[in-house]
Amino acid sequence: MTLKRAVLSFAAVWVAAVTGLHLWLNPGLRSASGPGGARAAFRVGFLPVTCHLTCPVTDFIQRALTGAGPFEPIRFNGWPELKEAFLAGTMPATFLLAPLAISLREQGVALKIVYLGHRDGTAMMVHRDSGIFRIEDLRGKRIAVPNRFSNQHLLLYRAFRARGMSVRDVELVEMAPPDMPASLYARAVDAVTSGEPFMGQTELDGYGRVLYLTKDVWPDFISCVLAVHEGAIRDQRPAVQELVDGIARSGLWLEGGLPHRMQAARFVAEQYYHQHPRLLSFVLSKPPDRVKYSNLRLVRRDFEEIEALGREAGILAGTAHFDDYADPSFVPDEAGSAPWAFEAEPS
Repeated sequence: MTLKRAVLSFAAVWVAAVTGLHLWLNPGLRSASGPGGARAAFRVGFLPVTCHLTCPVTDFIQRALTGAGPFEPIRFNGWPELKEAFLAGTMPATFLLAPLAISLREQGVALKIVYLGHRDGTAMMVHRDSGIFRIEDLRGKRIAVPNRFSNQHLLLYRAFRARGMSVRDVELVEMAPPDMPASLYARAVDAVTSGEPFMGQTELDGYGRVLYLTKDVWPDFISCVLAVHEGAIRDQRPAVQELVDGIARSGLWLEGGLPHRMQAARFVAEQYYHQHPRLLSFVLSKPPDRVKYSNLRLVRRDFEEIEALGREAGILAGTAHFDDYADPSFVPDEAGSAPWAFEAEPS
């Protein structure tokens, strides 16, 4: 076999394997065909994290109430493949890290942020047996962050500046959040910070200790946003509006009491995240305001702070501003939303 044929054969096998994995992770892709095999056109990318929880919650509730969902949630395992799928145009909408969405707009990507994923929902964890009890104790330590475009990275700038510190006082390591619990357990790093549920896993398994929750150092912290291609806003505005309305109603439903959070932990973990519900149940309840799903409309001053921190951290050029990358018109007044009238069947 020639080298060219070998490469082509390997590529074909790789594409088939990746396609098969996405079909397994996203069973809706196998059942969303219409006449002639046409698939649902409006897809939304998400990761199995609490920042994106309202995406599968909306899909599950709407299917339970009406027998069909207005969009197709597409699950990814990491930021790189989710971002590339969005840039390739295979999905008109996706959840993204807030600084990453702004950076993409600076690079000329025609997107608009239309809603938030949640508020807070991030922690910094240290080893239970470490001598780290204050942020000041992190000097000289090794800290894992998801990547340089994560708000957890910017949060360090903010928290350190308030204490007369600098990120130069620590060693930052970029690490995929699913790898962080094992690294903290092995003491390969001194601290880890990312979105949930990965931080909660270290606490639930007994070796992690909370150094801070974001609500303690950056109230109303924004991690992820819902970004939509401008072409979809232009050509499919009713679909985008229905998506935003559904996610808003899901957020209010999640804030309707601990029973709703526990119901969501069960059906989302089992049917969308492919995880044991134990972990989601923990991070959605310990404490209940660890992750908040209310007040998710776009506020200019929140993003202007992200812009300023992003410039300070060297990840944003400062060439895109709120009116360039944000479209708050889909949620002019969140008070007009109402939670879903829904109770999940007991398992």
